[in-house]
Amino acid sequence: MNQLQLFLPCAAGVEELLAAEVHRITGIAGRSWRAGVQLQGSWRDAQQLNLHSRLAQRVLIELQHKSYRNEQDLYNAAAEVAWEIWFTPKQTFKIEVTAQHSPLTSLNFAALKIKDAVADRFRSKFDVRPDVDTRWPDVRIYVHLTTDTVTVYIDTSGEPLFKRGWREDKGDAPLKETLAAAMLAASGWSGEDGLCEQGVPLYDPCCGSGTIVIEAAQIACNIAPGINRRFAFQKYLPFQPHVWEGLLDQAEDAITEPMAPVFGSDVSFRMVDFAERNAERAGVANAVQLRGGDALQRMPPAPSGVMLLNPPYGERIDVAGVAGISGTQARDDRRQGIDEFGRALPSARETEAQVSRDRSANPGREQAQTASGEEVTDFFPQLAAHWKKNYAGWTAHILTPDLKLPSKMRLKESRRVPMWNGPIECRLFRFDMIAGSARGKPAPAVTPTPE
Repeated sequence: MNQLQLFLPCAAGVEELLAAEVHRITGIAGRSWRAGVQLQGSWRDAQQLNLHSRLAQRVLIELQHKSYRNEQDLYNAAAEVAWEIWFTPKQTFKIEVTAQHSPLTSLNFAALKIKDAVADRFRSKFDVRPDVDTRWPDVRIYVHLTTDTVTVYIDTSGEPLFKRGWREDKGDAPLKETLAAAMLAASGWSGEDGLCEQGVPLYDPCCGSGTIVIEAAQIACNIAPGINRRFAFQKYLPFQPHVWEGLLDQAEDAITEPMAPVFGSDVSFRMVDFAERNAERAGVANAVQLRGGDALQRMPPAPSGVMLLNPPYGERIDVAGVAGISGTQARDDRRQGIDEFGRALPSARETEAQVSRDRSANPGREQAQTASGEEVTDFFPQLAAHWKKNYAGWTAHILTPDLKLPSKMRLKESRRVPMWNGPIECRLFRFDMIAGSARGKPAPAVTPTPE
């Protein structure tokens, strides 16, 4: 179990960041592939990566890689794997097949042949076949087909690694924790010698249910992302509970006081309530400061720092801010009326009047639609103006699918990093804020290669 071929899939655009993270966790230099990182590691390394990786989607162990021409070749490849050293016939399993330019006409039939191979091997050795469970299997087997090769993996993670175990309250279209971690790494705030270690504040003015700020607060406290969840490898035959308990003890002992302050706010007080409850479950309730308030009015929580946000777009546009909410939403979300600095927030009547004045004064502005079909005025130009006026010395990083966002905000980006939010191709734009100027300073280099 000391010479395993490990593969860690990740979101496209995150490969180099993941390779750097793998090296920090294991000391092993992994090889970056399209949407993943490959490395030679031990069973202990696989457990450590599950416990500590913030960027990987899963930790897979490669058990077979060979050529094929037809479904019988797939059967033979799977039948050659010593499944009995990994799990017993009393456990359930599931086969998942993906393909890239495979000549086979049916992936379902391919999965059926591989399932038969696994079951037949157990029957030949123990005279009993393990059952298939497509919903909650004990063992997940992943098979990837190319034009002429088949690769068979056993999954050590179980539930995807973005499921940290703390999220119970969430809003519409929440950001995955793995992508939030990638944004933090790409911004230079986290990672080796990141700004977090220098005590630089982190702020998300559109925090929603808290994904970015909770991820950042855990990084600031050195809390392992997998410390509150279970993994598939805990059901496998090589698993040794005392070794795993030792790794958990090491992770617990490494937790520190926050190295940097983390702030979050959202126009929806309901979302702030969600974020607070999620932060409590994540063990960072005292490490992140959460408040309700409009991103277009919120003053900076520190003299300088890093802003990181996945702003509202598409199904999330209706939680933007004054420029993106209805009068009813304003009344609901501003019922508390005071921000954390003791300043009174505008009343719902003032908010509605301001939106009305904006529309009258600028009838030709571009507009969007909320999820409920209501008009949304141009939130982003107003946000940029607010930042230029009040956030000099800050850097802002925005993840968006809108490649024209810098021109809409009338800001010049100093860096753009390609990232994928599920099936949505996005860019992480960096803006260096200088008072009264749309131009920023050159950005220090980060791992991803800009376009």
